[in-house]
Amino acid sequence: MKSKKIHPYIIIISSFVAVILVGTCLLLMPFASTNGKTFGFVDSLFMATSAVCVTGLTVMNIAESMTIYGKVIMCILMEIGGLSFLTIAVFFFTVIGAKIGVSNRFLLREALNQNSVKGIVSLVRRIITISFCIQFLGTCINMISLLPYCEYHFFQALGYSIFHSVASFNNAGFDIFGADSLIPFANDVILNASTILLIIFGGLGFVVLDDMLRSKRWKKFSLHTKITLIITLVLILSGMFIMKLAMNHLTWLQCIFTSVTCRTAGFTTFSMSELSPAAYICVISLMFIGASPCSTGGGIKTTTFAVVILAIIYFARGKKTKAFHRRISDSSIFKALVLITVAVIVVLFSTFLVSFIQPELGLKETMFEVISAFSTTGLSMGITQSLNVGNRIIISLLMLFGRLGPLTVIGVVNKNWMVESKEQIQYVEERVIIG
Repeated sequence: MKSKKIHPYIIIISSFVAVILVGTCLLLMPFASTNGKTFGFVDSLFMATSAVCVTGLTVMNIAESMTIYGKVIMCILMEIGGLSFLTIAVFFFTVIGAKIGVSNRFLLREALNQNSVKGIVSLVRRIITISFCIQFLGTCINMISLLPYCEYHFFQALGYSIFHSVASFNNAGFDIFGADSLIPFANDVILNASTILLIIFGGLGFVVLDDMLRSKRWKKFSLHTKITLIITLVLILSGMFIMKLAMNHLTWLQCIFTSVTCRTAGFTTFSMSELSPAAYICVISLMFIGASPCSTGGGIKTTTFAVVILAIIYFARGKKTKAFHRRISDSSIFKALVLITVAVIVVLFSTFLVSFIQPELGLKETMFEVISAFSTTGLSMGITQSLNVGNRIIISLLMLFGRLGPLTVIGVVNKNWMVESKEQIQYVEERVIIG
């Protein structure tokens, strides 16, 4: 990679696109459909993209439309999309004893958003191990609720439990219970608690989980881990209380479940069409912020949100931005501002395009769908299956953009990815009037 000077972001993007295309071909097989007919290229592409980008938006009822083969393919695509193809590939290469070269370690560093290649391969091993252990435990807990639901048919309950565990941990939002998602399980404490914990663990990020297991003490946690944990807790609790105030008829269990699932998971225990105006704003805000870096979720990420808020606070006080007795670099603040700006532009432009093509969908529903796709959440107000071919392609591209992340996509044009950019010409600094 380095000798040919191929940009690592191009390889990362290409890996996602390749998996999506393979998934599309597999879903195009007639035996993926219960009626023996193909889903069609656009629908197969949409479903494969939604699975690989761990979004959860669907143009069909998976429970009724897909065979066991189709559901297994969806489950595999979710796993690959959540952990990333590169991470899984490197893990299997290490299992068979293959040597991971410097260029591939550098690629992994970019894919996992790390500052150094030191210990990157061992990190990959821990990521895979931790992920599968959590999903296995989730499957076992899900069996408690789903065994009675499947009338004690063990293998059917096992299939449901595995699928739901994979979808929950990878923040995918797909389910095979039918058109009502988890509404029939709104009062099932065990399944709700299992889903909530799986979503949170998947959304915290592999680096945070690894840091928590290795450090074990708050004082030894990195700044990234501390900010992630605090912001995650604040968003979950604030979302829960706002949902309860805005929609008093919901139970506390539904409120905390919604607050968690809005952060890129996509499950729901009530219809999103029932959202009040205040609850609507709360939900799209949580979706837009999303999960944490190096996680299975999307959005602008919790740390981005935290850094910008801290920058505003300290700018108002005329001081340098810091947290937990550590100064936050100007480059981190600049990246956070660029990311949010690009995200807002993409969401607004996509909303314009979808509304222009199908004005009958309604602005409220369209913006909800666009933000859900960008943040790879998967919640919908019921218009996904009404999208025409053009809008299904737009939403598919938006899901891919959201899963890769704005910085990854726009970073492709950076020609100085191997070395730090140093300008030979120094220009005279001049202030621009702001505000």
